[in-house]
Amino acid sequence: MKSVVLVTGAGSGIGKLSAQSLAQAGHIVYATMRDVEGRNKPRADEIRQWASQNKAELYPLELDVLSQDSANAAVAAIVREQGRLDVVMHNAGHLVIGPTEAFTPEEFIKVYDTNLFGALRVNRAALPQMRAQESGLLLWISSTTTKGGFPPFMGPYGSAKAAMDSVAVTMSYELTRFGIETSIVVPGAFTRGTDHFPTAGKPADQATVDAYHRYDGVMDKVGERLTALTPDHADPQGVADEVVRIVNLPRGQRPARAVIDYVNDGAAEVIEVAERVRIDFAKRIGIDDLLHPIVVSV
Repeated sequence: MKSVVLVTGAGSGIGKLSAQSLAQAGHIVYATMRDVEGRNKPRADEIRQWASQNKAELYPLELDVLSQDSANAAVAAIVREQGRLDVVMHNAGHLVIGPTEAFTPEEFIKVYDTNLFGALRVNRAALPQMRAQESGLLLWISSTTTKGGFPPFMGPYGSAKAAMDSVAVTMSYELTRFGIETSIVVPGAFTRGTDHFPTAGKPADQATVDAYHRYDGVMDKVGERLTALTPDHADPQGVADEVVRIVNLPRGQRPARAVIDYVNDGAAEVIEVAERVRIDFAKRIGIDDLLHPIVVSV
């Protein structure tokens, strides 16, 4: 069945690949990003050209996850054009790297603003429509850093992703009685195929960064080891393919989580145990009916 899909952070990387793959699979996809008529106009134009060449229903759309008004306007435009909104893919995010001490609380807040609060703004725009429909799918792009092993110097990003992951789980319970499903896709590290590491932010407090000189070379070593551990077939397209598979599944059969980890940092093992504990505890406290969405007959 053809779904109407909103993808955040669709200008590059996993977001762009997922938007294109969903459109190729026959869905109506809105590839959202900020500043589509300015800084990101070349990316928006590239999406339009790709859609035309592939005869796909893929449309660039302005959405700045840092603005509630922008999120509201984007969702309103989609519903006005399509009459519904079936899937929201929370993909927008930004990586920062550096000693945790060197980041000011204000810099931490900016990381949370993009990686967590942005998703909350989009939800506040989209969920009233989904609740009215009594159907929908929230598809969250998490990270193996929330469950598996990960290196130092990723404090703001790792904690923001963990917070987002926790919110996704909490909301999964809170939305099932509206017929809204939740799937959390958990990608591992990719050393190629995304702009994640090349565009990573750094703390402004260079003096504190310099104080950590005894750690010089650690992240370079981590990068080298990750590259060595990554098999040749590892590609972010694998995440996009999993996104398409989940969206294409019938309602009620979508997985709570899906791990795409070519490096094997241990997240899959932890998630297997964590999911078993989560489900068992839900049963023990009498909320196991909230583990699966109500499928409302139309």
